Amino acid sequence: MIIGTRASALARTQTDTVVSILRARHPELPIEVKPVRTTGDIIRDRPLGALGGFGAFVKELDRSVVNGEIDCAVHSLKDMPVDPTEGTVVAAVLPRASVEDILLSDVPLEQLPKGAVVGSSSIRRKMQLLSRRPDLQIKNIRGNVPTRINKWKEGLYDAIVLARAGMDRLGLSENGFILDPEIFIPAPGQGAIAVVCREDSEHIHRLRELDDITTRQEVGAERYVLKALGAGCSLPVGVWARMEGEALMIMGVTFYSQKEVRAERRIAMSELKSGLDALAAELGAGGAGP
Repeated sequence: MIIGTRASALARTQTDTVVSILRARHPELPIEVKPVRTTGDIIRDRPLGALGGFGAFVKELDRSVVNGEIDCAVHSLKDMPVDPTEGTVVAAVLPRASVEDILLSDVPLEQLPKGAVVGSSSIRRKMQLLSRRPDLQIKNIRGNVPTRINKWKEGLYDAIVLARAGMDRLGLSENGFILDPEIFIPAPGQGAIAVVCREDSEHIHRLRELDDITTRQEVGAERYVLKALGAGCSLPVGVWARMEGEALMIMGVTFYSQKEVRAERRIAMSELKSGLDALAAELGAGGAGP
C-alpha cells in the first residue's frame, strides 16, 4: 500500500498514526509513504482563500489517488472540500483530537495591548477575534506549525492562533491560552484525520477498519451545514458538533460584513437532516437583514 501525504511535520505525524494502526492490524501488508507537494505548500505568500479556498492542501494528493500513483491519502479533514474528488471516497475518519483553537501569547486575549498584531491565515479566526477585540490587527501568517511559532517568537507577531490538535500531535508546548470552542467555534472537521482512497480500491476494507463512527457522525454534520451554507475556507464559518447520547449538540457561527450570526441546536438523531437544515437556514438567514 502506498500512502500519500504532505511533507510537513504535522502531515507526516498524522500519516504515521495511520501507518502504525495499519501495521498493527495487518503486519503482512507492505506500506510505503510517499510525500506529495500541494498548492498550499508551494505558494506561501498568499492567504488560503486566494488559492481557491478548500482544496489547496488536498487536490494534488487526491489527483494522485485517482491516477493510481498512490493508494490512499491522509488529510486534515478541515482542509477538504465538502464534496469528495470524483472517483474517491473517505474510507476512514480517525477518532477526533482536540477541536479548540489556541492563542499563543504571553497574555490572554483580553489582555493583549490595543492594536496588537495577531497572526492567522483563517478568515474564520480573524472575524471571531475582531468580534471580541476590534482594535486588534490581524495579519496573514503562512507556513507549517513550527515556522509560524518561530515567527511569533521572533517578535513578528504579538500573538498567533493555531489549532490545538496540531500542537498536541507534534508534542509542542508553548505559552498559550485555549480559546473556548463555544465562543470561538472551530472549523468544520477541525481535529479530525481523514483517509481517502479510490472507490474501487483493493484496500478499502482495511481502511474502513480505522473508521470512528462517532467522529464521522460529528464531522459529517458539521460539513453538511458548511455545504448548505455554500461556504469554503475563504468564508468565515465555524461549526462544532458533538454527540450526546442519541442526540447531536451543534453550534455554528458565520459573518455577513461585520455582523456575527450564531445558532445552536440539540437534534435527535431521528430528525438529523431536518435539524441540520434548520440550523443552516438560521445561520444563512443572518445575511438577509439590513
